[in-house]
Formats: sequence, C-alpha cells, structure tokens
Amino acid sequence: MTKQSTKPNILVVNDDGITATGIKNLMEVMQEIGNVVVVAPDSPQSGMGHAITIGKPIRFDKVDLYPGVEMYKCSGTPVDCVKIAVNKIFKGKKPDLCVSGINHGLNNSINVIYSGTMSAAVEGAIEKIPSIGFSMDDFAADADFSFTKKYIKTICQQVLEHGLPEGTLLNVNFPKGDHLKGIKICRQANAKWAEDFEERIDPYKRPYYWLTGVFQNFDKGEDTDVWALEHNYVSIVPVQFDLTAHHAIQMLNSWDFVHKGDDQDKSLQNKISAPDGLNLG
Repeated sequence: MTKQSTKPNILVVNDDGITATGIKNLMEVMQEIGNVVVVAPDSPQSGMGHAITIGKPIRFDKVDLYPGVEMYKCSGTPVDCVKIAVNKIFKGKKPDLCVSGINHGLNNSINVIYSGTMSAAVEGAIEKIPSIGFSMDDFAADADFSFTKKYIKTICQQVLEHGLPEGTLLNVNFPKGDHLKGIKICRQANAKWAEDFEERIDPYKRPYYWLTGVFQNFDKGEDTDVWALEHNYVSIVPVQFDLTAHHAIQMLNSWDFVHKGDDQDKSLQNKISAPDGLNLG
C-alpha cells in the first residue's frame, strides 16, 4: 500500500465478508474522507469474536469488486484481516483510522464480546490505530444503510480530528430505519442472551442442534446503548480491551491465600521448582 496524498489512510474491515452490503456502504463513506484499503474475510465470519488462525495458513488475494478501490479478500478471521493489513499491506506503516462494519445486526451490550466486527476494531486499537466498529439492526442481505452514512462520516471525522485515548475504541450502533433522533454517548447495558439449543434430526436420523435465544435486558438505565437504540438514537459506547476488573483488586488483596499453621503446605510450597530444577521457594 502506498500513500496517494495527504488524505488519511483508512483500513476498512468487517466480519460479514467482502461482498456484504454493509462494507460497501462503509467503504463509500470512507472514500469521501481518505485513501481506502479494504481487507475482509472471503466468507461470513459472524460471531468469531477475537479468534485468530494459528493451525493453518492464511491467504489473501487482491480483488477488483469496485473500480479504483484497493481490496483484498482474506481466508482468515476478521482479526486476521487487521493483522495481515498492518503487517503485509501497510507494511508496518499503520493506517490513520480502522473502521469495521457496517455489521448486519446489532453489537450492543453483551454482543460486543462475541462480535467479529468489534473484535476487528479491537485489534486495530491494540495496534494503536484509532478504531471504530459500526453495526445496524438489520440482518437483511440488502439492508438499507444509506441513512447511516452522514453519521458515520461525522463520527470518523471527529475521531481523526481529536483522536481516542490509548486502548480505547468506539462501538457505534444504529437502529433500523431513517427516523433517527441523533447521537447518544452511552454505557454498555447489563443484558445477556437466554440461550437454547433447538434439537433437529438430520437425514441420517442423527440429532444436531441450532443455537437460538432471547435477548434479556436487566438494565433500566436511560444512559445505556439498549435504551438509546430502543428510542431511535445512534449509540456510541467507548470500549476498552483491558479486561482487568480494577474494582476487585483491593478485595482480592484482602484474601488469605496461605493456609496458616499448615506446616505441610508450607513445606510443599518451598519444594516447588521450575522444569529446569531452579528452586522457586
């Protein structure tokens, strides 16, 4: 990848695959802002989370889906796409912005944990690239993303102008339809999926299972992403990849992890050694 002008270099990724309608719309917005490179899975990779490919080779090939756009399809996961882009396409000269999506389906609340879309953006942030994940409440292959474009452009321009705190990225979700009231900065709602595995029988009379579930929101706050989306706002949640529960450290430090008065346990602890025989006691 070679820089074409003083415009920002923008990496576009997703998890729905390189031919998805969502990434086409996101790419079109990014073309209005800067120089675009698209690296996306060669097939849908929804729900992959932060999976990476380690047991088989990764391949990526240049494709010509849209005139004048530098695009690559990758055999790996969404996170693989970011890693390949940074290391092999940008050749270590990192892009100015990484955007992921537009995902077909919401990634609000707990969904951020499972999302390939958001994990690609997280990987961008790990690489210290300002990163944003975009998702919309519409699973249709031909979903209308046109009304999201002006919001996406504004959000990206603000990130390019102001930057983001290190280790932080944005999770942006759109409700379905063009009746938006505006943008709300939110926190992640306390919600989860009540899951079930529907049992079915294949032609060989063997059972198989299909994951289903009902989304349950336990959070009645009006400052959450779920509330914002239900009230026709675009939700923006700042996300971090440091999973440390800092509030629990003091509590854990108050625990006693040594069995007081147990001489046998203390003796065993003193005999713990490393594989090379070095005493760790």
